[in-house]
Amino acid sequence: MLVSYAGRLGDRFDREYYMTRHIPMVEEAWMPLGLQSTDVLFSANGDQEIAAVCLCKFKTEGAMHAALSAPETVAIMSDIERFTDIAPTRRILAGP
Repeated sequence: MLVSYAGRLGDRFDREYYMTRHIPMVEEAWMPLGLQSTDVLFSANGDQEIAAVCLCKFKTEGAMHAALSAPETVAIMSDIERFTDIAPTRRILAGP
């Protein structure tokens, strides 16, 4: 699953909070449900058009859907407003 935060120059995105609080929250909640890893990338030139991209790798598509439906996911989604004003976009991707 690819989660991207595409905004405009000047939109709020707190990288430190995202990396030290939000991503660990995601990993703690979803790893028992089949999340294998998270890979986060930020814009190399500081351009806020793409503030961040996170690739969440799950064991199976079913594991991903279980994580998204888990009660803990409510807290994860509520946490977004603490680090950004940008609405995330979620894409479901499949590997080879």
